[in-house]
Amino acid sequence: MRAQVLREAGTPLQLEERALSPPGAGEIRVVVSVCGVCHTDLHTVQGDLDLPRLPIVPGHQVVGRVVERGEGVSAPAVGARVGIPWLAATCGECEACREGRENLCPDARFTGLHLDGGYAESITVPANAAYPLPDTLDDAHAAPLLCAGIIGYRALKLSAVPPGGRLGLVGFGASAHLTIQVATHREMRVAVFSRGEEHRRHALELGAEWAGGLDGTPPFPLDGLVNYTPSGPTVAAALDKLRPGGVQALAGIHMSDLPAMPYAKLHGERVLRSVANFTAADARELLALAAEIPLRSDVELFPLADAGRALDRLAEGSLRGAAVLRVAQEGTTRSDGES
Repeated sequence: MRAQVLREAGTPLQLEERALSPPGAGEIRVVVSVCGVCHTDLHTVQGDLDLPRLPIVPGHQVVGRVVERGEGVSAPAVGARVGIPWLAATCGECEACREGRENLCPDARFTGLHLDGGYAESITVPANAAYPLPDTLDDAHAAPLLCAGIIGYRALKLSAVPPGGRLGLVGFGASAHLTIQVATHREMRVAVFSRGEEHRRHALELGAEWAGGLDGTPPFPLDGLVNYTPSGPTVAAALDKLRPGGVQALAGIHMSDLPAMPYAKLHGERVLRSVANFTAADARELLALAAEIPLRSDVELFPLADAGRALDRLAEGSLRGAAVLRVAQEGTTRSDGES
């Protein structure tokens, strides 16, 4: 099979032929149709994250069909269409797992970091890491839901903005363009902060009441805010937009250092919190919402061979919505635009 392989952090991916990996006990093998391209993939390739193993195949927004099951697996069925997200396995026994907060498990393993991911024609993962997908979404539009959608949904929950409340989004890319659809479905008023004029226009098209830079002031104070950027200095500026008691949730897995700031920015019971991974409940809730709303991903397709170019576009901030790798030679992969 073909796979895009990272052999050394900070170097380009290499398209290679690799042997298929048969599923072990409790595992399934999935033929990959598409795989979304995520900022976490970019951080992996650039070496911003501690990499537990090399070489590694990135990718954790995987859509495909089950072709083989290992010992002890009764579901999903062979032939089932599934999505495979970031969180691949947890210990199931620690305090966090017992409390339903398995996203905080110290022994968690992640797709595309500990396990080879979806920038490949086939992937082998634990069976419980795969989720059924709504029939209302084709493969390409389902892929971004599996990280951008789920993480954005968890960040929205942790921002504590109630239905009908006032939400701010800092940065407007793959995750935010899905989160805003959940927010407007819940009748929230949304303000978007972005440096890019095209991203601001996109936000307004999707229902934002106001869009501007972090130096601007929306027409209403914010009950909560989700910060999608990897830039630590944005945190202090965003705190200024929150009403007393408001929450800023930091949605990224990696962020540059937070600069020193006056305590007054946080005073007034404002809350600053990180968002770590997701739970199985988050995934199920988001995928159900995706069918109910329905969520619509804006995607741009790239062939598997052009994974490096897709990551470059992501780094530039020049994508409208999400990049998705077309992996299968055949399959249902419609998009709004194709590269």
